[in-house]
Amino acid sequence: MAPKGDNIHLQKCYTVDFLSKKRKANEGEVPQYYVEGSHDAIIEPAEWQLVQTEIQRRKNAGRSHNCCSPFSAKLKCGDCGEYFGSKVWHSNSRYKRTVWQCNAKFKGESKCTTPHLYEQRIKVLFLEALGILMENREEVIGDCRAVMDALADCGSIDTEMEAVSSEMEVTAGLIQKLVDENATRKLDQHDYRKKYDGYAGRYAALESRMDSLEKERERKEIQYDIFSGFIAGLEEVRELPVDFNEKLFHRLVDYATVHSDGRVVFTFRNGAEVSTEI
Repeated sequence: MAPKGDNIHLQKCYTVDFLSKKRKANEGEVPQYYVEGSHDAIIEPAEWQLVQTEIQRRKNAGRSHNCCSPFSAKLKCGDCGEYFGSKVWHSNSRYKRTVWQCNAKFKGESKCTTPHLYEQRIKVLFLEALGILMENREEVIGDCRAVMDALADCGSIDTEMEAVSSEMEVTAGLIQKLVDENATRKLDQHDYRKKYDGYAGRYAALESRMDSLEKERERKEIQYDIFSGFIAGLEEVRELPVDFNEKLFHRLVDYATVHSDGRVVFTFRNGAEVSTEI
């Protein structure tokens, strides 16, 4: 797949005073321009969005994680819900091994009973889960494309955003008109404050609704990119078996839950769950 071009947003800021070189954010005082495909992207936009989503997911977890490993913030303890972390055993001997175990295993009153995992075993289990998922590969891809079609339809959101934006503009005009009127002639201040508070409250409610709509649109765009990356990963796997690939693991797996009975359940980015045995 050929890389897509990146975009440039021009005149997000502008120079207020050319003598002092003072600049400010452009809030509509001067025209802004958006240039699409201005230069080749370093990475695919969908891949970039997937990484940003993963960074945010790890940030929301409330702990720092070793991002050098593909398994960081990917393995969950089935007992307490905490993430697994890497530990080095026998670091100064030829028996040195890297294992993953629950970060809170020994922190609570009751010890977590989930087992530790060797890195190589995690890779093998992922490939086993992938093999099971690939049994219905075409059906899975078809279902994902249907979800993407729904996510790509932002018509109702865009229509409401346009209506809210227009109402915000009208409300802002009413506020400005009221303020100007109060500045030029004597008004009953009780009535003035009542009207002003009403307009301001309405504007705040519209701002809140616009923020919700923008977040919903962004959520759909992010989910679309996640499904796009998931499909791209599946389409790369034409035949099994395959060797473990960090990029493929990252594209396909949301997280895996390790249970005390020896099950490791992989939750893929399309929501599918596949159970494996240690």
